[in-house]
Amino acid sequence: MATLGGSIGRIYSRCMLDVTRLRVLVAVSRCGSVTAAARALNYAQPSVSHHLARLEAETGTKLIQRAGRGIRLTDAGRLLAERAAEVIGRLDAAENELAAYTGLRAGRLRLAAFPSALGTIVPAAAAMLREQQPSADLRLTEAEPPEALRMLRAGYVDVALVFRYSADAPGTGDPEARDHEDPKTAPAAAAGLAAMAVPAATAAAAAAAGLADDEDGGIDITEGLRERLLLEEQVHLVTSAQAGAEPPADLSGYARQRWIAGCDRCRANLLRQCALAGFTPKIAFTTDDYVAVQAVAADLGVSTLPALCLRAARHPGIRTVPLPGVRRYVFAVRYGDPPDPPAVNLLMEVLRAAAVTS
Repeated sequence: MATLGGSIGRIYSRCMLDVTRLRVLVAVSRCGSVTAAARALNYAQPSVSHHLARLEAETGTKLIQRAGRGIRLTDAGRLLAERAAEVIGRLDAAENELAAYTGLRAGRLRLAAFPSALGTIVPAAAAMLREQQPSADLRLTEAEPPEALRMLRAGYVDVALVFRYSADAPGTGDPEARDHEDPKTAPAAAAGLAAMAVPAATAAAAAAAGLADDEDGGIDITEGLRERLLLEEQVHLVTSAQAGAEPPADLSGYARQRWIAGCDRCRANLLRQCALAGFTPKIAFTTDDYVAVQAVAADLGVSTLPALCLRAARHPGIRTVPLPGVRRYVFAVRYGDPPDPPAVNLLMEVLRAAAVTS
């Protein structure tokens, strides 16, 4: 792969690659065939084949090869397609930002968010945005935090909504210290659910168990990514309402129960909390759908869910109880140095306002 990387570097250094042909290569990589790529690009099939041939001639490298009746990318072709996707994403982002600055349009705003935010914060923010800037074009993509950040870095979205749990949320005590544009801006977390301090014994147990920050591959806010804390929310234990009495908040009482686990990040938090309670949960059901989690918990198991999931939809057959010291933090993240385009600044403001009132 190092040889391929060097080859790609030499390709870039000796020729100016045509962006249109790079778009064609990316389309072929994503669609899997010349015919499907032509359909996606609204090109004639011979035109796609011509662009691929010209790109191979320009690079002096074999990028595609026959595979039965179809084609597939070579190793060099796949590497160039990956790099081209990043370049094209940044070019599209630059075009959109420049258009917003020059007033050619109010701005196409692209937002990636996890499901429970799409069901709560985002609709309220979209309504505020439409009221303040009717011509703004807001486009939404559902993505869990790792994918949302990859999309942000590649330029496919302007803002990413992500979350971290209390054990892997460095910097949450001073969220604006990581946002270099406006140190006087008050964090929206003050309007979140009432804060509950993590007991010292719990923190010590976590350290002893080796459950430090980033145990679940926590989001790495690297150079160029700027985050703003929107919301601090409580995490709840979810059980069946058939039990009658309010369930205790001590997870150790559920060591023999069947558990429902969600996405990788939520599962890691669940495993961490159960480890602190002294047991490993028996995970009998796995789903990323918080509505399905509640439906299963109503009859067949136990789980944990953040407050936004319960606000977005609540099954009548469940009971919930807050877990002391277990919090989830919701951030809006941007990429690149400030200042941001006016449309992006407006989106950030309505997201913060929506988080306060959600």
